[in-house]
Amino acid sequence: MIKRVALGISGGVDSAIAALLLKNRGYDVQGVFMKNWDISDEKGSCRADEDYKDAAYVCEKLKIKLHHVNFVKEYWNEVFCALIREYESGFTPNPDVLCNRNLKFHHFYNYAIDKLKVDAIATGHYANTSFGPFLENFKPNQAVKLLKAKDSIKDQTFFLCQVHQEALQRTMFPLGDLMKWEVKQMAIENGLEKIAVKAESMGICFIGSRNFKDFIEQYIPDKPGKFIDIDTGETIGEHKGLHQWTLGQRSGLHGLPDPYFVCRKNVDDNIIYVAQGTKHPVMHSNLLCTSSPHWIHSTPKELLNDQILFSDFKFQHSQNSVSCKVCQTTNGLVVKLEEPMRAVTAGQYAVFYQGQECLGSAKILDIGASNFTLNYLKNGKLNCIQSFLNEENKDVFDNNKDRNKKNKVVELNIC
Repeated sequence: MIKRVALGISGGVDSAIAALLLKNRGYDVQGVFMKNWDISDEKGSCRADEDYKDAAYVCEKLKIKLHHVNFVKEYWNEVFCALIREYESGFTPNPDVLCNRNLKFHHFYNYAIDKLKVDAIATGHYANTSFGPFLENFKPNQAVKLLKAKDSIKDQTFFLCQVHQEALQRTMFPLGDLMKWEVKQMAIENGLEKIAVKAESMGICFIGSRNFKDFIEQYIPDKPGKFIDIDTGETIGEHKGLHQWTLGQRSGLHGLPDPYFVCRKNVDDNIIYVAQGTKHPVMHSNLLCTSSPHWIHSTPKELLNDQILFSDFKFQHSQNSVSCKVCQTTNGLVVKLEEPMRAVTAGQYAVFYQGQECLGSAKILDIGASNFTLNYLKNGKLNCIQSFLNEENKDVFDNNKDRNKKNKVVELNIC
């Protein structure tokens, strides 16, 4: 029976109402404030200190004990340094996914179980599991599924796509069946208006309100290279480093009649290819390959049986998902999207869903050309990009039952 619960308290309204709901259900709630970063922003203030004051206010109001735990070293080694390595390699990483996997659902979980001797942990995430928001359907010998929250706009399962079973089985998501407006209303009704009106934290926690380029140059030295027009092959400007740019980003090149956008990065030659306009064909892809996947509940039976998995796909939290076909290879996955998506980016996570369930995810390693781009190539309109996908293999997913044909995907030069 679950009696004692450790709740991650951030100082925001979501964790505050999660605490209230747990308290009202009679749990022995232990609040835990995690400090992951300790450098002040450009205004000389540390957001973590301000958040701790709000967390303490909430716990005092609800008569909950608050523990302060320092994970700065763990965050630096397992999240921040990993991000720097990714940027240096030309990838665009997702720090929120890494933070949840390595900090909140590993170090925080272990701290809560081992030090605080709790039966479960809880967070203010908008998510749910097959065990229910308060683990009311908990079964000790059964794997748990990660499910979307009731509030589809605030749903945060995307950021939980790398969480492991051990922690998820003993995690409560008290807000899983609530809408955001309900959470704020509950805060106001229970004397937490100060927290309810607090601005939500957005962006990367260690950057705060600082400019990303100004921040990252403190850790990665400039490595000047060329901006090259993807259509003409001409050099039209210079950049200070691949790490400062991501696919789909406006290049900011001046003196040109139309805006250019980043469409490809060549790490070996330190080149950024740019294309005119946001709807240029090369900006869209419908094929990608990934690293070895992390399946939250279990490996889908289709992949275990060497078949193609049909699921939904997204690589950004806020975007609509698209249908896709997933094929397992020796080292990862190859994913074919039903519709091309703009600026599919290496380093981001391919997150897979079936209905309400988040199946898992894998890091995107490379992207292939869409049919639009292939036609562009065929017509000789692109001078300096080679297709990742050749014509004879582009229909490799079309026959689900032809195992030999499907296995050609391993040979595709996209990974």
